Amino acid sequence: MKAKRLSSVSLLHYIRLVYRSVLFILLLIGYISYRLQRGGEITSAIEQQPVLLAVTWAIFAVEMLLRFFPSRLESPGCQKQFKRNYIKSGQTEIVIADNNATVLVALVWIVFNGIFGALRLMDILDDGIMILLCSAYSVCDMICILFFCPFQSWFMKNKCCGTCRIYNWDYAMMFTPLFFVKRAYAWSLLALSVALLLRWEIAVFRYPERFSENTNDYLKCRNCTEKLCAHKKQLRRLWAEVEEYTAKRIRFLKDKL
Repeated sequence: MKAKRLSSVSLLHYIRLVYRSVLFILLLIGYISYRLQRGGEITSAIEQQPVLLAVTWAIFAVEMLLRFFPSRLESPGCQKQFKRNYIKSGQTEIVIADNNATVLVALVWIVFNGIFGALRLMDILDDGIMILLCSAYSVCDMICILFFCPFQSWFMKNKCCGTCRIYNWDYAMMFTPLFFVKRAYAWSLLALSVALLLRWEIAVFRYPERFSENTNDYLKCRNCTEKLCAHKKQLRRLWAEVEEYTAKRIRFLKDKL
């Protein structure tokens, strides 16, 4: 079977995965080094590098701001909220992922991060850990899109990212730990992410027909510009071939003994 070319949208996902991973590694190394050598608050060390702080803040802020507007370089999953991407299918029955699952995801996320928040309020954790947690979430966000999403598989049961009911929750979920970091740059990112989430939820409430594959042909596989399903199948096939080759090598080496 001929391998499909990586779409521009998918390529951008991989680019985000790379620079978010690099950022996390740098933050982790910096945090460990700072704690071992000096102690104190890591936020002070971060603020001593204003250029790096400004660039990192700007990247995430711009990413979120672009989500407020239609774009061909964004995933269909977050673009279905816009009027121009509503292609009437002729069907009238609106079918969206179970709202109970949506509420469950929200509760699980709040409780999970509430534990870290409580530990921060008790000074068991510090601001550095909360920032590292955000950075780890940002990497996991891309892993969810590109490889495996527990929210999709375990809670929402949606077909793909294109039909995901909570796609634009990603930044709000990513920056949740910043609620406990009392810095303007932290709270500004959190506020922007919450605004993005509210914009999304208002669109779901007012225009549910845009979010249903049954009523919106934009969400049909034939109109997808991301083609992540094809790449995930290729990755699974590659992994299966690697496992098969490994098993053969093990059998060969055993026979040699």
